[in-house]
Amino acid sequence: MDSTTAAPGSAQRRTLQRVILPTDAQVDTVPLYVDAGSASGIRLREDDELARAPKLPEDKLHLFSSGGPTVHFDDIHSRRSMSIRAGEQVSYGTYFNAFPASYWRRWTDVRTVRLEITTSGAGTVTVSKSNARGSIQHVESSLVNGETTTVFDLTLVPFGDGGWYWFDLAAGHEGLTLVEAQWTAQEAEGAEQRAHGKVTLEITTMNKPDYCLNNARILAANPDALENVQEILIVDQGTKKVRDEEGFAEVSASLGGKLRVIDQGNLGGSGGFARGMYEAVENGSDYALLLDDDVVVEPESILRMLAFADHCKKPTIVGGHMFDLHNRSVLHTFGEVVDPHRIVPATPHADMDMRHDFSVANLRQTSWLHRRVDVDYNGWWMCMIPTAVIKDIGLSLPLFIKWDDAEYGLRARAAGYATVSLPGAAVWHVSWLDKDDMVGWQSYFHERNRLITTLIYSPYPKGGRVLRESVQADVKHLVSMQYFTEHGRLEALRDIFKGPEQLHGVLATKLPEINALRAQYADAQLKENVDDFPAPMLGRGPMGGTPMGLPLKKDLVSWGVKTVSRQLVKTPSPESAVRPQGVLAHRDSRWFRLAHYDSVVVTNAEGTGMSWYRRDPKLLRSMLAESARLHLRLAREWGELAERYRNSVAEITSMEAWKKTFDAHSVDGE
Repeated sequence: MDSTTAAPGSAQRRTLQRVILPTDAQVDTVPLYVDAGSASGIRLREDDELARAPKLPEDKLHLFSSGGPTVHFDDIHSRRSMSIRAGEQVSYGTYFNAFPASYWRRWTDVRTVRLEITTSGAGTVTVSKSNARGSIQHVESSLVNGETTTVFDLTLVPFGDGGWYWFDLAAGHEGLTLVEAQWTAQEAEGAEQRAHGKVTLEITTMNKPDYCLNNARILAANPDALENVQEILIVDQGTKKVRDEEGFAEVSASLGGKLRVIDQGNLGGSGGFARGMYEAVENGSDYALLLDDDVVVEPESILRMLAFADHCKKPTIVGGHMFDLHNRSVLHTFGEVVDPHRIVPATPHADMDMRHDFSVANLRQTSWLHRRVDVDYNGWWMCMIPTAVIKDIGLSLPLFIKWDDAEYGLRARAAGYATVSLPGAAVWHVSWLDKDDMVGWQSYFHERNRLITTLIYSPYPKGGRVLRESVQADVKHLVSMQYFTEHGRLEALRDIFKGPEQLHGVLATKLPEINALRAQYADAQLKENVDDFPAPMLGRGPMGGTPMGLPLKKDLVSWGVKTVSRQLVKTPSPESAVRPQGVLAHRDSRWFRLAHYDSVVVTNAEGTGMSWYRRDPKLLRSMLAESARLHLRLAREWGELAERYRNSVAEITSMEAWKKTFDAHSVDGE
């Protein structure tokens, strides 16, 4: 694709965003691209006053329904063209096709955009916009007939806090065809003309060669998206190699020599992504575009992110959003910040919904989606980092997994570089609801890396609420009989005192060390079927069969003291060591329920197996005492440790430090 065009005698224009449509394999994603639902009214949240109002007139009920005719998938001809049947109207005011005007207004030097729509047939083109409150405003309409290109020049000035542009097409008696449409901006002339940045697209993988090859095929099938991609780099840290996957040679050839695979030892996500950053700097790229392996990418996102980043007023990290791979119209989150008092991911605005489903409420109906969301970081499922930023602030912290992306965003912000989560750029990824990475081997990395991030960035004495919440988490895991998980958390606390100097050294060894502990703990032994365990004993179960809910906040302390005391002193029933008291589905295995059992079989988050949790008062006592000792020491030494970690960041994230680690863990001469 030639994304810069010019009419004779006119200044060049660059395409910022093209209208795109789903492929044959994406029937379930149609609402993200085009819809025929109502644009009237807004979607109400359950806790809104209007939602609770008992007397909504019958003739107004339609205002709050997505309703209306559906889009006919058979009418989609290609990624850029579709037909609108006679008498019908469709809207491109959707996630992938509305133009996020407020983001371009805030972060770039673009102040006017041109919408160019090529149609065939008779009908009406209508351009609309919204403001930060989600109010919809008509901009301009035009009648079209025959093969026509309709042009609208649109200002970005009113979009200070939020708002989008989009257009709708209404077909006449004989139907209307969208041939193509795009949003463009005029480029500077002469010596000031902006060059297109070059990108190294890097995928970090660990034993998911099928996912990697699938994304490589998607990229190969969309060569225009790769026009400014200098290199596609797969950092393979697994034992199931991408090179050995069936079809690799064919896909590699179809990418025209742009694909390179680097084999290295398993240094985790941070080690793989740091390698991508390193190689992007070394090969002279302007950007490192980081991608998870277990995603499905919308390839148009690459063009949009690059166009946006190229127009930013200063080097800016540009990230894509994450949709649910198994429920593909559901958006995980529209943007995230780090709560400074708790050092946990949070939504920037209270009115935002997590996991918004566009098949239930479209963009035009959902008011909070129109407010611009400014973020602290973007997940590294899809994130493009300028190499100018990397040269200034370094590569990833050597954290293996967890918190590496959030820490990098905070570090960049402290150095004056913003992060933008750009609407219209996205991947599909397995939802967090289908994982439970707070339990098991990952708990070590969650605990250690959250504490490291807190030590470096917390503006509060002794990290605000972080130490208190860390103790509470230890108690919850212990009363839930998750002793393997708690062992990892205690190990994380001990390792904090070893300092930042050892982080590179344990990148490749810590995970094997943790996994070697599995054999010691019954809760870490996974079996495939419930029939692999003894049948649950008959009886009313814990609490005499009374339903066990979350304790009220006012009762939480007394409940905790009573529950922990019972677990500390009461001997489990002899029968519980032989047969479980029950079986719990994963969604029911909350700490306030598990705490009442002596013995229970629990399904894991993925649904692939289950473990037998058995209460051990002796282990509980020793781990609880160790948790108290380590947290007290951490509180005493907080100031010294915080200074030590802060002072180390530049050194341990440097190109030189990472090169030593890469060299030490190279495979086959890489």
